[in-house]
Formats: sequence, structure tokens, C-alpha cells
Amino acid sequence: MPGTNLTRNEARTRAGLVSDVSYAIELDLTTATSGAATFASTTTLTFAATAGASTFADLIAATVREVTLNGRSLDPDSVYDGARLQLDGLAERNELVVVADCTYSRTGEGLHRSVDPADKETYLYTQFEVPDARRVFTTFEQPDLKASFTFTISAPARWVVISNAPTPEPTPYKGPNGEEFATWRFAPTERMSTYITAVVAGPYHVVTDAYEGVHGTYPMSLLCRPSLAGSLDVDDLFEVTKQGFELFERAFGTPYPFHKYDQAFVPEYNMGAMENAGCVTIRDEYIYRSRTTHAELESRANTVLHELAHMWFGDLVTMTWWDDLWLNESFAEWASHWAQATATTKYAGAWTTFCNARKNWAYRQDQLPSTHPIAADMVDFHAVEVNFDGITYAKGASTLRQLVAFVGEDTFITALKEYFADHAFGNTELADLLKPLEKASGRDLDDWTERWLRTAGVNTLRADFTVDAEGAFQTFAIEQTAAADHPTLRPHRLAVGLYRLTDEGLVRTERFEVDIDGPRTELAELVGATQPDLVLLNDDDLTYAKIRLDERSRATLVESIDRLDSSLARALAWGAAWDMTRDAEMPASQYVGIVLKGVRAETDLTGVRSLLAQATSAINSYAAPENRAELRAQFEQTLAELLAGAEAGSDHQLAFARAYVGGVFSEDGADRLVNWLDGTDLPDGLVVDNDLRWTLIVALARLGRVDAEQIDDELTRDTTMTGQERAAQARAARPTAEAKAEAWRIAVESEDTPNETQFRTIVGFQQPGQEELLRPYIDKYLTAAKDVYTRLGSSMGENVLVYLSPRGLAEQATLDALSGWLDSEAESLDAPTLRYVGEARADLVRALEAQRRDALG
Repeated sequence: MPGTNLTRNEARTRAGLVSDVSYAIELDLTTATSGAATFASTTTLTFAATAGASTFADLIAATVREVTLNGRSLDPDSVYDGARLQLDGLAERNELVVVADCTYSRTGEGLHRSVDPADKETYLYTQFEVPDARRVFTTFEQPDLKASFTFTISAPARWVVISNAPTPEPTPYKGPNGEEFATWRFAPTERMSTYITAVVAGPYHVVTDAYEGVHGTYPMSLLCRPSLAGSLDVDDLFEVTKQGFELFERAFGTPYPFHKYDQAFVPEYNMGAMENAGCVTIRDEYIYRSRTTHAELESRANTVLHELAHMWFGDLVTMTWWDDLWLNESFAEWASHWAQATATTKYAGAWTTFCNARKNWAYRQDQLPSTHPIAADMVDFHAVEVNFDGITYAKGASTLRQLVAFVGEDTFITALKEYFADHAFGNTELADLLKPLEKASGRDLDDWTERWLRTAGVNTLRADFTVDAEGAFQTFAIEQTAAADHPTLRPHRLAVGLYRLTDEGLVRTERFEVDIDGPRTELAELVGATQPDLVLLNDDDLTYAKIRLDERSRATLVESIDRLDSSLARALAWGAAWDMTRDAEMPASQYVGIVLKGVRAETDLTGVRSLLAQATSAINSYAAPENRAELRAQFEQTLAELLAGAEAGSDHQLAFARAYVGGVFSEDGADRLVNWLDGTDLPDGLVVDNDLRWTLIVALARLGRVDAEQIDDELTRDTTMTGQERAAQARAARPTAEAKAEAWRIAVESEDTPNETQFRTIVGFQQPGQEELLRPYIDKYLTAAKDVYTRLGSSMGENVLVYLSPRGLAEQATLDALSGWLDSEAESLDAPTLRYVGEARADLVRALEAQRRDALG
């Protein structure tokens, strides 16, 4: 039996049999507030088919009550196996009616139900990507069988109910006990894939607006729980959304393809957001209850623009099968950063942010054994579910940026206009995009596509040069290498920047934009230029490659990175230093020193956050064990100094404060945190609001300075859902065997834990300095790994496999345990489990190599 998986070949076969699909879906959500486990779902699915053929429909339901195909009643016990409904003897035109009871979810998959402790109200939302519409209604669960969807929703009359189509006026009615219910009958949608349909229902707070553009006026709304309404940043969210609308409609040459645009901020959300057509869902942690930094506002704006870009990339034009998932995610990732840099004023430094954060995600992912091409081989749902990763998003976006540099931005945008015009409301593959790109650019892109999109791995670039007696370059070349397992060398259009120390800082005096290919490219244009203090390859970050610095440039970075006058140049230099640390070419102790020297002058707040997080990882994983105590003390002391010197009330002050709280290991530092929690000894301008209080509580729990009773007391101050989740994190962080055992039960063994509570518990579980408590859980992790992905579901199972893996115990014994387990269990494991445990093993290998390098000094 195939279970809940679906292969690409099965989808292709079904697409060859089935066409002209439409859905009428009736959902009875009146049971949501009663605590009932299920809701009634009735699907009428009409479609054309090859006469006499057999196929199947997808459904995951608690109970299937009735199945009727073309007027014939089918026995559910005979045709339903728990995931599929077998359909035999099809006609040219078919009507399938399925009456079922489907399950309210606590995992964030399907129809998720959440109760807000602040108002005790119930909030529902759907999350269907990749294969979870079938948990709510009967489907053909594949992206190329696009259809029109007509939703009819029954729910409490006082609720707000939205879907992909504009919200109709509800029809009220009385329940059997006099309850006030209503029915919302939505109009049919445009043709779309099952995974971008959506329903959001509950007593949500709603704010409305409209975008008025050249193609018409589109109603817009923001939704959130009433307990968060006071923190909803209406002006900023609508401003960014409207800026995106104006840019995308103009640049893509295609009107916004749907009738309205809702953005619902929903609780306990597994991802950042989801591009449901005209009905976007976003995790409500993006509604900031407390003081936050520009970096977090920039991140939220990027998410808003990412999902808006999906209305064209993914919703209007959708990949045929998930092999071309990158056509959705890479493009939305590129478009969101491009929009921030092009259309906004608040967030114009988006490409620096991309370099400081997102590309490091890609570089790490691309050097794991699970790396894959951007255009990946997605053989089934299991392969798809694990490939929403740094390659599909950040490497893909970086490669598109390289393509823009290669063909020119105007040419690229011209090709996109033709692409959307030709394939509106249809499905595409890679070749469908290449055709207009080649037409607009006049270039044959076959070789570029093969090397950039169909091969895995990251190249490394180095400058190789000679200098004459006067200090001028006699020769200058760029050498390109690749990992042995992924030996492809790629063509790169990039810039070489020459930076010199002046009274104004370390400034770029010359820039050369060049094309390179192969193992060595001689660059005559640099011959005769005077050797600078810093040679920066890939200046302006036009391509995707690791860069290495020559000896003089590396010395300049170590001594003067804080004097670089360009935030993007600093991001590239920081990235080179982090790459060398991860590759055991730079001692972790030296990297920490560079960060602590340079971070005080870093203006990019995402850079500040990323650098301090990477320095923490360097200390905890890449530093030799004998060096950690000294490095932790240095980190704590320097952050205290940075905090003392930061401008009162500034973003830098808050960023340094958060990092300091997480970096405290000393008793004096713990005493200071206790005082902060009590409201004393605070730096001028630092406010201990809800979020910072919980950051302090978690840190003090890690240090053994608050107990369970004090955590419960804190919950009386913050009775919100966020408070409950942060309390779970704090309980798990406590340095006792009992606390770890209870956290493990909640996160791994219980099947009743809400998804976000599970995640916060996992985040709290593994703490530096608690190695003795954590070592017994290596074997427990490997035992749980055998079935946790199927037992808890893909999202919560992934949480366990990734974030509870013993990466933090970077010791030879840990590596031996994971290696032995993989050797003995590999053949019996599902693909996601094999991937995630294999990645943990690779991280351990890297950490141990870095530790050995650090020990050498």
C-alpha cells in the first residue's frame, strides 16, 4: 500500500486520465468550539476522464460515511484505504461525492484549531502545502490538476470566515440547541492548485484597506486574534503591501490575478507564511508585542513581499510537478529582496540582509550530503517535504540574481512579462521559462541552465596574482574549485573590488566587472592596478560562490573589518570569515575575536544578529573544548561593554542586550540578569517588556536561577499563548534530569502537544553547559528517530529529527553513535529521517574538524 505518499509517476498517470476538474466543498465548522475531534466535510468533485479508466482520489479522514460515483453508491470499506479512494469504471464526465468526518489538527497541517488562552476563543486556519488539502476535503492532490473551488462554510454566526474568493454575506440559521450559526457561500475561484486553497475562520480582528492601481482597485485586509490587535502594525503592513502591488503589477506586466488580498496572522504556525491565493496566512509572531529592531521589521516586510510575489510566481503560474518547486520559491525569494531594494525606502538594504543571513543558509545546505540541484528530482511527496530548504530558497534566489547580472535586468523582466502572459492560470516546467529568456536575451541558456540549475554544490573562488617591485599587479587570475563529490565549475559574472585604507576608512577605489569560467580565468583588466589592502571577489554579491582571501586581504579583514564603509562589502567579508571557520581554515577563536572587534561598527542589524549568533555557534561547536570557558568569558565581557556603550533605546542596545542575556555563564552575569528581571541595574533606555522578560526567564532557567514555580508565576503576568509557549521553553531549559525528562515526554512522546509548544520545548531542551544531562539522550534520539516522522507527522517529526539531534554534543562518541546507527538502520528508514540524521552526522564531522583546527591556535 502506498500510504500517504504519492509518487511523481502516479501523478503523471492520473493527469493523463483526468482533466477539467471542479470542486464544491461544504465544511461544517460549527463543532469547532465544542471540543469535538472532527468536522463534517462533503466534497462534490466533477471531472472529465478517459472512459473506462481507473484512478484514485486523495483523502485523509477519520471516517468516510458515503462515496457516490456517477450516482453509484460505493462501499467506503471497499474503496477507501485511509489515504486513497479507488475509482473504477470512469465515464467521460464524472461526479464524485464524498461525505466524511475530518480531524481538527494540532500539528499545523490540514485544518488547525487553536484556543487563545487570553480570550478562550477558538481560531481555525488551513495549511495545505504540500499534500494536506486532503485532510480537509477529497482532492486530486497534485499541482497540475488545477480547478475551480466553490467553498460553503458553516460556522458560528459571530465569526469571521474568509477563503480565496471574496467573502459573501452569510446566511444565519439556528443550531439544534438554539445556537447562532451562519453559512458562507463563496463564489467559485479562479483555476488554482489544491495546495493554495484556504479557509480561515474564527472571531478574528479585521482591519480593511484597498490598493488602487492602474488595473483596478483590490480590497485588502489584515486579520489577527483580538488579543494581538493593539500590536498590529497596520500602517507599515499596508504600506509595504501596496509598494509590492505597484512594483509587481508594473514589472510583471500582468494585473494582480485575484479579486482581493487578505493577510491573516494566525497562531501556532509552522512556517513563516503561505501564499494561499488571495488569502495569505502568516505566523502571528510577526505581530511584535514588544520593542523590536529594524532587522525584524525588515524580515517581516520581506515575508509580506515574498507571499505577494507568489500570487504571480506559484499561484497564477504553477509548476507542473514539485521538481520545479524552485520556480515558486526561488523566484519569490529573489522578487521579495528585489522589491525591498527597488520599491521601499525603509528596507532598501535588502541585498545586504540577504548576504548576511539567507546566503549563509544556502551555503550550509549546499555542503551537506543531502545537497541537491536547484531544479531537484522530486520523486514523491516525501522528497518534496524535505526540500523547502536553503537551496530551493536562497541558492535559487542567488542564482537568479546571477542570471539577472548575466542577461541584464531589463531583459530578465521582459522575459517574465511574456512568461506570465503565455501561462496565466496554467502549469509550467523549466523549459517554459527558458524560452522567453533566450528570446529576450538572444543567448543560448542550455549550458548555463545545466551547470547552475541541474547540478549541486558550491564553487570556491580565489585570487591568484603576482606583484612587481612598485606594488602593481603583474598578473591577476581567479581560480575556481569545486568539491570532489560535486565537481561542476560554473560561469560567473562578478565584480572584483579593490579596497584601500584611507582616513575615511577602508574604501573601494576600483571595481572591475568580469566574466569567469573554468578552473582559472586570467583578468588582463587588473594588470597594472596597484595591489590594495583588500581584494574582494564577488563584490556587490552578484554570484553564488564561497570566496577566499589572499594573505594581505585576510590580515586587513582581521585588523580593519570595522573600517569597511560598505555594508554589503562587510557582509561579504563576514561571510568569507565564517566560511573559513566552518571549513576549519580559520580558528574559531580568531573568528570570535573578529566578530567582537567588528560588530560594534556594524550598521546592518541583521548582520549584528547573525554575527553574534554565529560567534555563539563558533564557541559552542567549533572551538576546542579547552578554549570554550575563556571564549565564553570574553564573549560575555565584551557584550557587556558593547551594551554599556550603545545608544540608549537604540536597536543596537536591544540586539546587544539579547545576545548578552544568551551569552551569560558567570555568577556575576546571572546576578545582573536577576536584577534586570526585578527592574534594577538596567542600562539607560533598556525596557524589560514581555519579550525581554521571557528571554531573561529562559536564560535564568538555563543557569538554574529560576525554578518551575517562578516560571508559573511569570505566566500570571503574561497569560497569552506566547506566554505559555515561552514558559514551556523555560521549563525545558532547566539544568535538572527531571526537567529534561519531562521536556522529552512533551516534545517526543506525547501526541497531544500543540505544534508551537513542542517547538518551543525543543528549543529550550538543548543548552550549552548541560552536556552531562544531554548525553543520555543520544540513544533516546536514535530510538525515537525510527518512527517519529510518521508518528508525529512531517512538521513535528522534522522538529524532533533536526532540533533534537545531538549536534550540540560535538564529540567523537556522538559521531560514532550516529554513524553506527545510520550504518545499521539506513535500509529501514524513510527518506526524510535518513536525510535529517545524515545531516546531523555531517554537522558533527565539520565541528570536530573545526575543533582540531582551533586547538592548533
